[in-house]
Amino acid sequence: MPQVSLFRLYSLRAVYLIIALGLALVVWPSVIQHAEPWGLSQGVVKCMLAAFSLLCVIGIRYPLQMLPVLFWELAWKSIWLLIVALPAWQSGAMDDSIMGTAMECMVAIIIPLAMPWQYVVARYIRQPGDRWRAA
Repeated sequence: MPQVSLFRLYSLRAVYLIIALGLALVVWPSVIQHAEPWGLSQGVVKCMLAAFSLLCVIGIRYPLQMLPVLFWELAWKSIWLLIVALPAWQSGAMDDSIMGTAMECMVAIIIPLAMPWQYVVARYIRQPGDRWRAA
């Protein structure tokens, strides 16, 4: 397994911290106190983002072990940008809400910049998976 530099570990910690602080400011106030019940979609989104922020707090201490959390964040935002934002932009149907979400999603560019790619390839691609049957 390749050694991950201290700089890269601190870069990952910074990413986790940025995400955790951002969600603490944006999501947690509405989770802690909301005046009226949420609809299904709004409740799911808020609760998932709150859980994600807690996992990012753990990532500050264990940046390599929590990499799958960053994979998830990068994957859903990339998919959303490709499936929703890009077609809306190409067709001229980009409205303020899509544009706002697209801008929020583009912040995910910091994830691949901080990612220890040699470690990711060694750990998640080349390393054999766990066994499927009893030994």
